[in-house]
Amino acid sequence: MMSFKDIISTLRAAVLPPTASLPPTGGAREGLLFFLLLFLPPSLSAQCSFENRAFLSGENLEYRLYFNWKFIWIKAGTATLNIDSVSYKGQPAFRCGLLTRGSKRTDRFFMMRDTLQAYITPDLVPLYYRKGALEGKSHNVDEAWYSYADDKVNIRHRYVNTDGIVTTAETTTDECAYDMVSMMMRARSFDPADYKPGLKLRFPMADGKRVKEETLIYRGKKDFKMENTDTTYHCLVFSFVEYVGNKQKEREVVTFYITDDQNHLPVRLDLFLRFGTAKAFLTSASGLRWPQTSIVKKK
Repeated sequence: MMSFKDIISTLRAAVLPPTASLPPTGGAREGLLFFLLLFLPPSLSAQCSFENRAFLSGENLEYRLYFNWKFIWIKAGTATLNIDSVSYKGQPAFRCGLLTRGSKRTDRFFMMRDTLQAYITPDLVPLYYRKGALEGKSHNVDEAWYSYADDKVNIRHRYVNTDGIVTTAETTTDECAYDMVSMMMRARSFDPADYKPGLKLRFPMADGKRVKEETLIYRGKKDFKMENTDTTYHCLVFSFVEYVGNKQKEREVVTFYITDDQNHLPVRLDLFLRFGTAKAFLTSASGLRWPQTSIVKKK
């Protein structure tokens, strides 16, 4: 079983050339961090960096959400993912925002307004994460701030519960850590060519309270026909799982269908919630970096 740190090291070795020169301008691929990564003893921030090969600023993805209510699938709302180039504390960054909204119909049974936002460097190092979740009668906020020094990653956590009670914590680790959004953005640049079904990828994930180890399992490849369309995608399938009962029993949390092309777009998500099952289907995509070559059938 490969650890996430082992996978990062292997991927970096495969991607980085043996020699390079300092280019005249900065950027995700040619910046100063890339130069330092090649020639100087790397800090943890440099070790956690990874070439972005999947997306550009201006990408916009829209989804339609469905919820299973007593064996009936109903339209539950929409979700939007946006990526923009911004400045974060004086340094270039990507701002990645995910907004989910329930429909008026489902609001009568269960209110859902989730807003996730993450700032990451051009070479995919996490800087800041926030999740504001209004789900039913619960309203919680998770935040995490990342800093890098002395070959350590330091994370400040902040969590606000429904009653407005604030709790804070700090974590220091010598491993690269991520949150829900920054992990998704980094995973889009992985090369799964040598992945075998059943491969388990373990990685530390931060939220507003703590850092804990999570597991992603590669299930293999599958053709998926988009709901209510004539479009079929060739996809990579991953499962995000939790372990319960002294980690003896595996519980599927989310199944991801990712396009098997250079964009690595999440086109379908199956969410296994404690109160039911939900699905998200991609309805539109704009500002993509690469052609959608994973579409195998479209009328």
